[in-house]
Amino acid sequence: EVHVVESGGGLVQAGESLRLSCKTSGFTLDTYAVAWFRQVPGKERERVSCIRRHGDTRSGETLYYADSVKGRFTISSDNDRHVVYLQMDNLKPEDTAVYYCTADYLPCTVVLGWEKWGQGTQVTVSS
Repeated sequence: EVHVVESGGGLVQAGESLRLSCKTSGFTLDTYAVAWFRQVPGKERERVSCIRRHGDTRSGETLYYADSVKGRFTISSDNDRHVVYLQMDNLKPEDTAVYYCTADYLPCTVVLGWEKWGQGTQVTVSS
C-alpha cells in the first residue's frame, strides 16, 4: 500500500530556511507525481509545488510552483531513495502552515483527486 511521510518542519525566523522531506513507499511503478500542499486553519488548502517523477532520470520532469513561493521554494527528487524535498528559502510569516505531501499516478496539473496523504509537518515562521 502507498504511504507518504513528511518531515523537516520546525520553527524559524523570517528569512531563514527549512527543507522538508516526503518519503514515499509502496509504488510499483517508477513514474508518479509528488505534490506539496499547505493549510492554515480557516483558509483554503493551497497547492504549493509538485514534481512528476520519471523513473531514475530527470528527463521530462514536470515542475509546478505556486506564485506565492516562486523564487523561494525549490522542489527536487532523490529517485533512488524515493524522497522528494521542498527547499524553502527566505521564509515569511505567511508561509506558516501545516505542510502535507501526497503522491499518486497523476500529472502535476491535477488539483483534485489526491488521496494519499501523510500526517503533515508544521512550519512556523516568526516575524
